[in-house]
Amino acid sequence: MARRARGEKVDGWVILDKPVGLGSTPAVGKVRRLFGAQKAGHGGTLDPLASGVLPIALGEATKTVPFVMDGRKEYRFTLRFGEARSTEDAEGEVTAVSDVRPTDEALRAALAAFTGDIEQVPPAFSALKVEGQRAYDLARRGEAVDLAPRRVRIDRLELLARPDLDHADFVVVCGKGTYIRSLGRDLAVALGTVGHLSALRRTAAGPFREEAAISLPKLEALGHIPALLGALAPVATALDDIPALALTEAQADRLRHGQPVFLTRDAPPPGALVRAETGSRLVALVESDGASLKPVRVFNL
Repeated sequence: MARRARGEKVDGWVILDKPVGLGSTPAVGKVRRLFGAQKAGHGGTLDPLASGVLPIALGEATKTVPFVMDGRKEYRFTLRFGEARSTEDAEGEVTAVSDVRPTDEALRAALAAFTGDIEQVPPAFSALKVEGQRAYDLARRGEAVDLAPRRVRIDRLELLARPDLDHADFVVVCGKGTYIRSLGRDLAVALGTVGHLSALRRTAAGPFREEAAISLPKLEALGHIPALLGALAPVATALDDIPALALTEAQADRLRHGQPVFLTRDAPPPGALVRAETGSRLVALVESDGASLKPVRVFNL
């Protein structure tokens, strides 16, 4: 008798509104158990002290995770001046203090230096590896963590509000690999003081925005399948920026078997990545060589 696979075949994206205090991996586990899904992953880690959009891929959607990871992210954050902390957020120990509080004018003037392509040193408390070990494991043991600067992209950084002299609220739109904790730390230093993030919320990750996000309590209240399936975004949502090409069923079958599809006309330019579809059904991601389409990822939907 064949052994039954664990979990059900559930394919799609859950746009979770992750609460403060819950790590990304436990959040994925909770959602996977709710749906009884066989496979699950997420589209970009959120720190436990951060809230907001955590896209969770189920089933075939896990094949599209890299496209969300590479997509732009948007955050709102609060920078607390006067205290530097070991983790660059409110969780860590105070490592330095300052009485300097920048003016609104000084804040706005400093933002230009932190937009575009910039160099950034990641936080010591991060998941990056140093000689095979996670940086946060070394930092927790009190060991020195030496992380090299990395180039990141910040497309927008704007002061939203100044609740008081100790705090400033910002919005940032950035590319892959940007650490908002490092951004807050470096901005405070550039203003002649020290600081850390007292609040952080991700409002968008790739095509997924907070307006469409759902909380864990609301997911749990839906009960079981099929009600939960109504909360799923299609697998192809993660590929919205990639053009689609309609194929025949015969062509789709070739791609499903790992074979190329030859085109006599209207072929995408060489190197182009295209969504191959039959009707509204996603079949594969394919790469064009100018005359044929070769499957890069095939979907069982």
